[in-house]
This record gives sequence, structure tokens and C-alpha cells, in this order.
Amino acid sequence: MSETVVPQPFRMIAAGVYLEGLAVDYRRNVIWYSDVIAGGIHGVTPEGEPVASFDRERMWTGGVMLNEDGSVLSTGEGGIRWNNPESGKSGWLLERIDGEPINGINEMVSDGTGGIFFGTIDMERVIKGQATRPCAIYRLTASGDVIKLTDMHFPNGVMFDPVRRRFYCNDTFACTWAFDVTAALTLENKHKFLDKEDVDGMALDAEGNVWISGFRSSCLTRLRHDGTQLPQLQVGTGSITQVRFGGPDMRDLYCNSVPADGGDSLKDGVPLTAKNSFLFRGRSEVPGMPLQPSRFRLE
Repeated sequence: MSETVVPQPFRMIAAGVYLEGLAVDYRRNVIWYSDVIAGGIHGVTPEGEPVASFDRERMWTGGVMLNEDGSVLSTGEGGIRWNNPESGKSGWLLERIDGEPINGINEMVSDGTGGIFFGTIDMERVIKGQATRPCAIYRLTASGDVIKLTDMHFPNGVMFDPVRRRFYCNDTFACTWAFDVTAALTLENKHKFLDKEDVDGMALDAEGNVWISGFRSSCLTRLRHDGTQLPQLQVGTGSITQVRFGGPDMRDLYCNSVPADGGDSLKDGVPLTAKNSFLFRGRSEVPGMPLQPSRFRLE
């Protein structure tokens, strides 16, 4: 069993029914998060003051990230939407793949060239609490081309390390996979990185170490890029769906927490209604790797 580190206490700055998507807006100093059951994308300051909310009726948003123009991208049923908090404008970034309507998209991350990597999800069966069908990892280029990269059963948290040319993806209910990224931004040399079934969210620290959350786990699993395990980080009660770094020194640590049985309740189609999912802010001993925004032209 890996050693476990207990950090300084975390502070709760937001609450909901089942918090999932998470992004730190470095420019505005706002944390954006989604509630997959109560719906919507919501922004708070690091002190927990509400800033803005949009798409309040949209449920099942698993991923949130920033575009270079300040728009907030959000995944979910039907594809990827965007909302600009300053102009109030919004729209769809991606609704179809190969001409077909998108069932669902889960997590996404910048590809370093203005586009994104993202994973599809069988949202139709997730909503019904049924066993899901296999999905895939894609790349959406800054010019709008959609390129399929690899098949995967349940893509979840994703990260791209541009320094080491490594792509990581949590395949929920199976394991975490790692790939080498070619000059053409394709994926090769797929290999198992972490053998853990409940893998969910993911982040990278400044040294390229991988931080992985689990929807049944109150600890963050941390590994070096070569797979060597580092001490786990104890976050608190409940389970952690996502983790992000922020703050001027990139050592502020934000985590979405859900009830210990919340993820399995969703999988089995058990309704969730209680407001006992929380966004926590803490401090990390090491800084995180800043996440690049995408550079889509949104109108």
C-alpha cells in the first residue's frame, strides 16, 4: 500500500448534488464547475463568492475548460457547448461527428495547437443507468476537423503532457492508459499506466507527475510519468471526481467531492437529490502544470 499524505485542511467553497467538471480560469481568478444532476456551469471565486452561472438546465456535463477568448467550454449530452461570461453569447462548438448527432462527450484537454483531445461517452445509457457501449478518443483541431485516435470503453479524465509527449486517459471501470504522442498528434504505444477501476478525474503537476481521482476514493493517486507510485494525498471524506491546480503560484488545489456511493448510484440508475457534493480548495506542496486554453474562433 502506498504511503498517504494528509495535507492542510481543505475549505468548502461550493456545493451541489454531484459536482464533476472543473476548470480554473487563471485570467479571471474564477473556478468553473459543473453539477451533472442539478445542472449548469457555475463560477465562484477562490473564496467561494458566486460569479456567474449558465446552461442551468443542462445536465450531465463532465468536462469544463477555457477557450483563449475567455469562453467556457462544456461537454455533455449532444456535444460541446460554449458560453462567454462577458458577452453573454453562447453556442455549440461540436454537435456531430461524421455527420451523426453526438451521443455524449465527457472530458477534454488542449492539444497544444489550439484544438483539443476529447473522449465520447454513451450518455444515453449513462442516463438510464445501463451498461455502456464502447466509445473513443478524438482530436478536434482548431480549424474544426474531427480525427478519431483510438477506441476506448468509457473515456473519462484526460491529460496531455507536451514536454514528455505523453497522453493519459482514465478508462473508468477498467484502468488508466498512457500513450506516446507523435509529431502529428496521433497516439501510439498504448500501455496500462494504473490498474484501478474507479479512475475518474486527472491533473498534472509541474514535474509531469499524474494525479488521478477515483469516484470511490477519498485519496488522490499520484504517479511519476514512468509509473512509479508517489504517496497518495488524502483529501477528506467522500470520493473525488476531479482535481485542478490554480492560484498565482499554481499551488492552490481544487477538488470536487461526492458521496462515497455517489458514483455507483449513478452507474446503477439510483436517483441523487441531496446537496452533499462539494468543491474544496486546499494547498499543494508542489505546483501544478498550467492548462493551455483552446483557440477556437467562436461566434
